[in-house]
Amino acid sequence: MSVLSEVTASSRHYVDRLFDPDPQKVLQGVIDMKNAVIGNNKQKANLIVLGAVPRLLYLLQQETSSTELKTECAVVLGSLAMGTENNVKSLLDCHIIPALLQGLLSQDLKFIEACLRCLRTIFTSPVTPEELLYTAPDHQTILFNHGAVQNIAHLLTSVSYKVRMQALKCFSVLAFENPQVSMTLVNVLVDGELLPQIFVKMLQRDKPIEMQLTSAKCLTYMCRAGAIRTDDNCIVLKTLPCLVRMCSKERLLEERVEGAETLAYLIEPDVELQRIASITDHLIAMLADYFKYPSSVSAITDIKRLDHDLKHAHELRQAAFKLYASLGANDEDIRKKIIETENMMDRIVNGLSESSIKVRLAAVRCLHSLSRSVQQLRTSFQDHAVWKPLMKVLQNAPDEILVVASSMLCNLLLEFSPSKEPILESGAIELLCGLTQSENPALRVNGIWALMNMAFQAEQKIKADILRSLSTEQLFQLLSDSDLNVLMKTLGLLRNLLSTRPHIDKIMSTHGKQIMQAVTLILEGEHNIEVKEQTLCILANIADGTTAKELIMTNDDILQKIKYYMGHSHVKLQLAAMFCISNLIWNEEEGSQERQDKLRDIGIVDILHKLSQSPDTNLCDKAKTALQQYLA
Repeated sequence: MSVLSEVTASSRHYVDRLFDPDPQKVLQGVIDMKNAVIGNNKQKANLIVLGAVPRLLYLLQQETSSTELKTECAVVLGSLAMGTENNVKSLLDCHIIPALLQGLLSQDLKFIEACLRCLRTIFTSPVTPEELLYTAPDHQTILFNHGAVQNIAHLLTSVSYKVRMQALKCFSVLAFENPQVSMTLVNVLVDGELLPQIFVKMLQRDKPIEMQLTSAKCLTYMCRAGAIRTDDNCIVLKTLPCLVRMCSKERLLEERVEGAETLAYLIEPDVELQRIASITDHLIAMLADYFKYPSSVSAITDIKRLDHDLKHAHELRQAAFKLYASLGANDEDIRKKIIETENMMDRIVNGLSESSIKVRLAAVRCLHSLSRSVQQLRTSFQDHAVWKPLMKVLQNAPDEILVVASSMLCNLLLEFSPSKEPILESGAIELLCGLTQSENPALRVNGIWALMNMAFQAEQKIKADILRSLSTEQLFQLLSDSDLNVLMKTLGLLRNLLSTRPHIDKIMSTHGKQIMQAVTLILEGEHNIEVKEQTLCILANIADGTTAKELIMTNDDILQKIKYYMGHSHVKLQLAAMFCISNLIWNEEEGSQERQDKLRDIGIVDILHKLSQSPDTNLCDKAKTALQQYLA
């Protein structure tokens, strides 16, 4: 079993299940996600990168969600918030606070408690600005409580265009991330007509662009706040096509930027909307123009406009990257279409080295979204040598970019990725060893994770380079890291380093003493089952070496520990300890007789007899096989 199987791809299914049409399956998916993230920071970071947060918040705010589902979502979000400071930043970026404050208005005590716990976790984090409690959502609520909605609604029918526009803008500000306001707006009547219907009329093609865009924003925000379903006609047939129209090169720069960013926000949590958008008006090809024409041809009547647009062209690129990232978040075919668009990979790659940090971040996120595809990792990512600029980005970027970029590097270093070789040659080992010393746990995890992927089925030279660059001191440092994820990935790295016999013997001949010390420390420490299981698997690998075996056989302390875990109450640990014994007593190998005798003397054979009666068939079979070695 490859340690790699837990790479991002396997976290993917947790997120996919949140989109299941069957509410019961969604609930079970959220519960499984809750169990997967407890105490597992890497899994938390993975799920955040894979876009779980917007979807969880969406389910939390949906009127149709059961109270149990809402509560479980709040618990998972609370668990994500318990992770690194970067996790908290990601949650804040998704506007979690207004959603949780809204939850406090529920009638259900369990749900309220889950929301309060999550709020407390977020507000005790140093990265959360206190004033968040007192900004927009609160102002929205004050306005709401003072009858703003009713008083502003009738202004939408005013004879003055300016008044109608201001009323519309006011509604977009009130509805943004605010379920309470949004739920109310859905049912407001103006001259016998419901508000959403009025908004739909205002986004028709014959209305001024500013009015179309602002109405589309109102409907987008109401949809994201859970007041309008994503499959409602007013979203699918009106709002989404209107926002796509705003992306056309006939529109002014700021209209195209706002259109693309609003559309990216609308479709972010919903794979169906992503699919619909991708086939509307050739959107994917239309976005390619964002890199060519800062100004629409019709608009260049004055030189001031041209000057302004050239200065702001980077905003277009940022908006395009954001929308591509949203479009390609879930669907393999859409990713393929994006990548096959003219020069798109070159453009994204160029985005990695732009001076604007916002563009760089959007480009990295876009690439990361596309790098979730095994097919693309094998083809386009290789053809365009994406690893080159990525390595450059990793040299001196701010943390928010580093976290996404190093996550992507983990994907590029998977065993099936052809980029693995050139990345190695470009000094990746030093760079990754550097990341393992970061203050930021998310970066430490990504650094060690990438090294683990790199060591998987690698040749002896690469393994030696990793060990040399990392240094034994740093390895010990990582094995005593307070972040469980860092510890697990470091054990994964050790396990990958100690595979195939000649490698095991070679590494143990130079680092044997320190590695045995580390193994002893972990088996004696207060660690969970998974950590101890990984550590015993490392011992089993050492026991598979030819000369390395002796390091176990001459260490009575370790032999006693293996014996102890053979009798442990947890089957996983018993099995792992059994692997060690099987490798030590295997008949066809030199010195097996002496090893068998020594293990019999310390009582191993008695335990094997006991285990051969075990109700666990796996354990029982392994014990019987081991006993046969004694009879042969």
